[in-house]
Amino acid sequence: MAHVVPADPQAVVTVKKKVQPSRSWVLLDSTGETTVLEVDKYAIMHRVNIHARDLRILDPLLSYPSTILGRDGAIVLNLEHIKAIITSEEVLLRDPSDEYVVPVVQELQRRLPPVNAFRQGQDYTGGQNDVEAGDEDESPFEFRALEVALESICSFLAARTLELESAAYPALDELTSQISSRNLDRVRKLKSAMTRLTARVQKVRDELEQLLDDDDDMADLYLSRKLAGASPVSGSGAANWYPASPTIGSKISRASRASIATVRGDENDVEDLEMLLEAYFMQIDGTLNKLTTLREYIDDTEDYINIQQLDNHRNQLIQLELFLSSGTVCLSICSLVAGIFGMNIPYTWNTDHGYMFKWVLIVTGILCSVLFILIMSYARFKGLVGS
Repeated sequence: MAHVVPADPQAVVTVKKKVQPSRSWVLLDSTGETTVLEVDKYAIMHRVNIHARDLRILDPLLSYPSTILGRDGAIVLNLEHIKAIITSEEVLLRDPSDEYVVPVVQELQRRLPPVNAFRQGQDYTGGQNDVEAGDEDESPFEFRALEVALESICSFLAARTLELESAAYPALDELTSQISSRNLDRVRKLKSAMTRLTARVQKVRDELEQLLDDDDDMADLYLSRKLAGASPVSGSGAANWYPASPTIGSKISRASRASIATVRGDENDVEDLEMLLEAYFMQIDGTLNKLTTLREYIDDTEDYINIQQLDNHRNQLIQLELFLSSGTVCLSICSLVAGIFGMNIPYTWNTDHGYMFKWVLIVTGILCSVLFILIMSYARFKGLVGS
């Protein structure tokens, strides 16, 4: 079976663009300038050179766990509402009009421009002075963008946890003091919200932990280092997946100075990124510990309520048993009196005194009733039965 191969591969992309819906993206460059893009997924794939399976992770219609993927020329980031693609010189963020994404865009605009931007046009000339200047350079662009994303998601989850704690603890205390249907339903909703939030925090924590456990995955996130390794500085041609840019030379120069040890062969040095990830791993782990403490408090409250309910049922059974026992004693006294008078034994005081039987039964009934009331009052006073 023959296949028709088009002469220009871009023609396929052009055809597919016509049938693919456009998505809203915001592009932030190294100077903090933003540009809103309305493009389809094929344009994004061609721009950052990633596969469709990687871009599918950022689809909000699909349920993917939190993910940080390092590719040849980009970092694919899916952390809750933050769905971004980070390269060595720009950030693509999805759904910029979302209320949770707007603060992230503002923070990226504030922190992405380098502090020493006025030195970007200087060339690398070698020597001890340049090495010292490289040591003073800030972290690479992709790490600054990654740090903003991690800080935003950790702060977001910590704020949601704080809101849940402020609502859950008073509700649990109120439930222990007064067990009612309203309080039980309120605690049930809070427990469901806590379960969902715990799962979200756990996913982010697991992704950071998995990334910290694999040095190769962390090395894949060093985009500037890979760009420096593919640049003329290291003896090879420039990477063909980066567009021509007036700042590309300065980018390579700064990356080369900052990672001069890497150019010499130490490509497994991931200490800087490891320290960055560990800081936010500890923060998200602290948030998870707060949720775990809240879950334990809820479990303790449930155990207390169950014990209290069992105690109430036990008191009701004791009350029923005491009621039946008291009634049996009173009936036994009446039966005893009736049995005595019913015996076929001649009594001298029984002659011409038939009314005595009626009076004895009346007095016995009154005494039994009084005895029953006294027993129940004593049991209630001792707390054996409920009021």
